[in-house]
Amino acid sequence: MSTNTSASQGNLSFEDVVKTRRSVRGFLSEPIPKEVLHKVFSLAQLAPSNCNIQPWTVSVASGDSCKQLRDKFVEAVTTGLKPNPDHPRVDKFEGVFRQRQVDTAVALYGNMNIARGDNDGRRRASLRNFEFFDAPHAAFISMPKIFNETVAVDVGMYAQNLMLAMTANGISSCAQASVSRYPDIIRDHFGLDDSLGVLMGLSFGYEDTTVPANKTVVPRANIEDEVLFVD
Repeated sequence: MSTNTSASQGNLSFEDVVKTRRSVRGFLSEPIPKEVLHKVFSLAQLAPSNCNIQPWTVSVASGDSCKQLRDKFVEAVTTGLKPNPDHPRVDKFEGVFRQRQVDTAVALYGNMNIARGDNDGRRRASLRNFEFFDAPHAAFISMPKIFNETVAVDVGMYAQNLMLAMTANGISSCAQASVSRYPDIIRDHFGLDDSLGVLMGLSFGYEDTTVPANKTVVPRANIEDEVLFVD
C-alpha cells in the first residue's frame, strides 16, 4: 500500500481539501488504481463552463506511456530544442508578482539545499519538471486554438476541480506550465489534432514524503490585499 498523505485516511471536508492541496514535487512509483482515476476525472468533468461547452481535452499518460513521454521531454530540454508554445507565455513578472515568485523560489530551493549561485543545481531542479517529478501519471490539458483566454478560464476551473478531487482521494499533484513549451511532443505522443493547443500539464500520484522539495508550503496573500468588499 502507498504511504501517501492523510488525505486518503478518511473523508475530508471541503475546507480541509482546499487547505491540504499543494504542489508536490516528488512521487512514489505506485500507480493510481484505474477505478480511482475514473472517479477523480469524472468529478473534474462537473466543472462549470460558459454555455456548458466543456472546452477541455485531457490526455493522460501512465506506465510505459508516461516513461516514454518523460524521455521525450528530457531529450528536448537537454538537446536545446527551441520551445514553441501554442499560447503566449508570461515568463517575466514585475512588482509584487515578482516578489511572490522570488519568495516561493527561496522556500523551494532552500528545502532542496540549492544555493542562489548553484546554477547546476537550479538547472537540475528545472529539469525535474520535465521528468514529471517521477510521477507515475501525467495529464495534459488542451483546448481548441480557436478559443482565447476567456475560454481558458473554463479550463482553469476544470483543472482546479481535478486537483481538488485528487486531493480528496489521497492523490498529490503538481500543475505545470513548463511542459506547454513543447506542445508538439504532446500532440505527437497522443495523436492529437493540430487544432488543439496545449495549456498545461499535471503530474500526479502518491506523494513521496522523503523528497525535500515536498516540505515546501508557500503562503498566500491576505484577502484584504486581493478582495474588495463594498457595502
